[in-house]
Amino acid sequence: MFWDKKTECLSRDEMTHIQETHLKKTTKYIFENVAFYKQKFDKAGLHPDDIKGLEDITRLPFTTKSDLRDNYPYGMCAVPPSHIVRVHASSGTTGKPTPVFYTAQDLENWVNCVTRNCCMAGIRQIDVCQIAFRYTLFTGAFGHHLGAERIGATVIPTSSGQTERQIMMMQDFGTTVLHCTPSYAITIAERIREMGINKNDLSLRLGIHGAEPMSEELRTEIEERLGITALRDYGMTELGGPGTSIECLEKNGYHINEDFFYPEIIDPDTCEPLPDGQTGELVFTLLQKEAMPLIRYRSRDITHLESEPCGCGRTLVRHGPIIGRSDDMLIVGGVNFFPSQLECVMLGFEEIEPHYVIRLKKKKRLDHVLVEVETAPDFWTNAPKKKIAELVQKMETKVKNIIGFSMKIDIVEPFTIPRSEGKAQRVVDERMKK
Repeated sequence: MFWDKKTECLSRDEMTHIQETHLKKTTKYIFENVAFYKQKFDKAGLHPDDIKGLEDITRLPFTTKSDLRDNYPYGMCAVPPSHIVRVHASSGTTGKPTPVFYTAQDLENWVNCVTRNCCMAGIRQIDVCQIAFRYTLFTGAFGHHLGAERIGATVIPTSSGQTERQIMMMQDFGTTVLHCTPSYAITIAERIREMGINKNDLSLRLGIHGAEPMSEELRTEIEERLGITALRDYGMTELGGPGTSIECLEKNGYHINEDFFYPEIIDPDTCEPLPDGQTGELVFTLLQKEAMPLIRYRSRDITHLESEPCGCGRTLVRHGPIIGRSDDMLIVGGVNFFPSQLECVMLGFEEIEPHYVIRLKKKKRLDHVLVEVETAPDFWTNAPKKKIAELVQKMETKVKNIIGFSMKIDIVEPFTIPRSEGKAQRVVDERMKK
């Protein structure tokens, strides 16, 4: 099913024409209405008339999250406050949030993008959608809510938390689609089992999960524990929220709504563009935003682009899974790795549960990594200490072979690692503590 089949199946030439038209309009628009960008253009000796087509986008300056913080609150706006009808925000490291603004047209475009994505994921009018993302200044819950609602599906805005109540609602109202973070999906599945409920007695068939990475191994855990198809959703508050991209039922990449979000992949160190298929940092230019248009926004998310046809029939460019963030990459003993890489290794062991914490420490001035991870309750109860020690040795060997250096694995008692009702805290860096 398509929400906007004409746009979702455009030829490459047709999509390029739309993108170039809006890129030229946006470039002129920000030059005339956002002092921050005019200063950037003037400093680079650049004028909007210099942007003739997509090949010129590399001449435009990058935008970073620090630019948004430095221009708090309204400095990145292209419209006066009286034209703003909605404000969302992500958390800020300085205590101030990083805001994003919407005009009435921005809201309409946002809802249409999320609605497209909900259709790509397979949501239909007959579905009952339980929105278990937290309803706050963050965009996630509101975006999914509005998209499902526009399709005509029933929406239950439970927000996150009160897990037993979530499950009661699933039972009583026949929830068919669960919207939440992947870590919270695992928490819900665990509680369902604890309550003695058979997953097959629920009506759940689909999960849409975002706001944190979901490895293939974690996807498999969610699908098996809840008996659903689990799909990954992508969006950033700075870009407007969910609606940027999503997986279709083919599960071969996230389709990008590229008539609104023009994607690039750059080398995060040199900032040079990379061709399709090569892994680098995902960069977006907002092509039709009125209140707060951003050009070449550095997401810090690491992935690649794919343009070959998809089995679903859509021609929209896709990006691959987010393997990590360039600013979340861990550097230990001169070796770089992402937490998601470690997750893939650990969940390859059937005895291991998807609950873990990576602790970074200093020992005699050297970096040291301790990974605390839970096993399945039955294994913990029935396995002799020797078998647990053997599992630890196997895991440490595999981690060293794949990641490239030694980590200490500590198997801990089930239910000792805090459960997440939103984004899970996977990394605790204790290297600066005395």
